[in-house]
Amino acid sequence: MAAFVDIARIKIKAGDGGAGAVSFHREKYVAAGGPDGGDGGKGGNIVFQVDTNVSTLVEFKYKKRYFAQNGEPGTSKRCTGKNAPDLIIKVPQGTLVKEASTGRILADLSTPEPHIVAKGGKGGWGNSHFATPTRQVPRFAKPGLVGESFDVVLELKLLADVGLVGFPNVGKSSLISVCSEAKPAIANYHFTTLTPVLGVVRIDENKSFVMADIPGLIEGASEGVGLGHEFLRHVERCRLNVHVVDVSGIEGRDPIEDFEKINQELVNFNEELASRPQIVAANKCDMATDEQIAAFQEYIESKGIPFYPISAATRQGVDALIYGVSKLLDTLPPIKIYEKEEIPLSELEPKDKQAFSITVEDGVYVVDADWLAPVLGSVNMDDYESLQYFQRVLRHSGIIDKLDEMGIQDGDTVSILDFEFDYVH
Repeated sequence: MAAFVDIARIKIKAGDGGAGAVSFHREKYVAAGGPDGGDGGKGGNIVFQVDTNVSTLVEFKYKKRYFAQNGEPGTSKRCTGKNAPDLIIKVPQGTLVKEASTGRILADLSTPEPHIVAKGGKGGWGNSHFATPTRQVPRFAKPGLVGESFDVVLELKLLADVGLVGFPNVGKSSLISVCSEAKPAIANYHFTTLTPVLGVVRIDENKSFVMADIPGLIEGASEGVGLGHEFLRHVERCRLNVHVVDVSGIEGRDPIEDFEKINQELVNFNEELASRPQIVAANKCDMATDEQIAAFQEYIESKGIPFYPISAATRQGVDALIYGVSKLLDTLPPIKIYEKEEIPLSELEPKDKQAFSITVEDGVYVVDADWLAPVLGSVNMDDYESLQYFQRVLRHSGIIDKLDEMGIQDGDTVSILDFEFDYVH
């Protein structure tokens, strides 16, 4: 049986753009054909995509480096080099891709759509681009831009509507086994469940929800005690927590103390978890006295928390619990999807205002600023918000102020790392 791995660290690098070519047209009876060097091809992107046949990150425990191919260089006759293919990395649904150094989210693989996490470098311009009336024989071309590179952390957060939480051996595995098709290992000892278990609970033909059995927590789990701390991250997406408590006290524990201790572990790990809607399932009612059930019910309901007495072993009260869960889910927002986070402006600001230079060549304002390469590579020119972000970067760095100082007018052309656009104040 494959090990369950839900966190991994890898290095990814998109391909570099191919170099532009320096070439001159050669043809019989043509004395000076002029420059005809083609542009380099684009480097391959690093693309992450969901694979529903994969449920763990174990593959990334053994392979740590994923490099896309570089674009091919340009050739003569203005022929552009071949673009490199994208490198597609398959991951389980629910995987977050985070930049290791900053923790910022690069992608959330919760939907089937592929996500470009590292963009390949653009190909360099061939010398045919640099011919002017005063420079008719340009003997230079531009190298391709370097592809984006990241050390990333892959973190799997299960996509489940409901998370079962509670101490070990309180009956979580028994509950998920009787209300779904999931078949977890069940035995009368702690930590029978060693990995999260997902089950689909069907209400009727057109309605269902996903339930996750999270391995048992114990006091101190948020600090690394026991097994539960390894899997608390899987509760973070859940819309609703069902807190399973052994109301019988058959193992010598007090259900009220158990309830408070587990909730405190959720607070310690992530305060947002503690504020998540919660239902209490008082399990093993078939082995508890009426007084035990009544006392615990009074305590839970005094906190305004829905209370359901059940026995997973005999299915007593399970249907009422399931319908109660379904009814509450109808009122809750969908499963949390994490948004991609842009590079903070504070990290992009050059160390001094001279970290860029601007020259005017044939009426084009050429900005030389190597530190802008990762920004330009991440900007989607067809997305308004992305363009707004790019504009904020230019203004924050002082580039726009410098262009204004140089007398740029609306409609003038600006070139940044071979990307040209019309200036609009």
